[in-house]
Amino acid sequence: MPGMETIKRHDKGPAVEDVQQRLVAVGVLDEAAVDGEFGDATAAAVRAFCESSGLPLSDEVTDKVWSALVDASFRLGDRTLYLRMPHFHGHDVFELQHALGALGFACGTVDGIFGAFTELALRKFQLNLGLPSDGIAGAYTYEAIRNLHHSWEGKEAVHGSSHLGFARAADVLEGNALCLFGTSEFTRSVASRMSNLALATNPASKIMSADSLLVAPDENMLLVHIVLPEERTIENVPRVSFEDEDTLSLRLETAIGVADAASPSRIAVELPGSMWMDAGAGRSAQHFAITLLDALCMALS
Repeated sequence: MPGMETIKRHDKGPAVEDVQQRLVAVGVLDEAAVDGEFGDATAAAVRAFCESSGLPLSDEVTDKVWSALVDASFRLGDRTLYLRMPHFHGHDVFELQHALGALGFACGTVDGIFGAFTELALRKFQLNLGLPSDGIAGAYTYEAIRNLHHSWEGKEAVHGSSHLGFARAADVLEGNALCLFGTSEFTRSVASRMSNLALATNPASKIMSADSLLVAPDENMLLVHIVLPEERTIENVPRVSFEDEDTLSLRLETAIGVADAASPSRIAVELPGSMWMDAGAGRSAQHFAITLLDALCMALS
């Protein structure tokens, strides 16, 4: 904190031990060296941290070094994060931004600062998983991110996606049972068009609209509710925003993974409206149907 006394060689006590624990957390000091005494190993670790952090080389812990060390030693889940002034900053924010970006929720610059873009990305992620969309990274949000670790650890933020293409989607269409439905005239049209496209690609397709089913949906079917922005959906059902088509398949994959644990398995996809660019209702519905079916095939492949 500002005005703190510099911690240096030959110092002893809890303050030194705290510094050592944080140096261990950032990976520049061996845990066996934590003894509360500022010796050669601690001094070398402080120098190594300064070098890796772009700080002037020093083997003393000044205000500036301490502040940087605190930031760097936070890990995802250590504290509740939300939008405030001054902004939260630290390695845990960086990890949150990285995870969100790799899952398809762009935060702007991954800079370790919890600003407005990060809050917006977090809200979209929460909505996508059926969590309360409050923009607060707390226990439930961290649990969801940890459960999805295999989808983001070691991966870069996705800025675009290659579309699967209907020819290569044939196996996906036959191997996954989905019931598509809408609760307005426009969204029912989108669902029906998706079903027709799927059947045209592969007559054995199991991706069907509710209108085309002759019996009630099978319990193993994933229910996909296509909605407009003003339509409400069942609480805790993952709701995927159609916007940002390049990452739609990635966000659908995340939502489907969450829905698989529920019974019945269900997600909602929110279209941006009933108009695509300046196209009429028919062309707009066809555009949304093609794009959404392609993204679903990518997510399920």
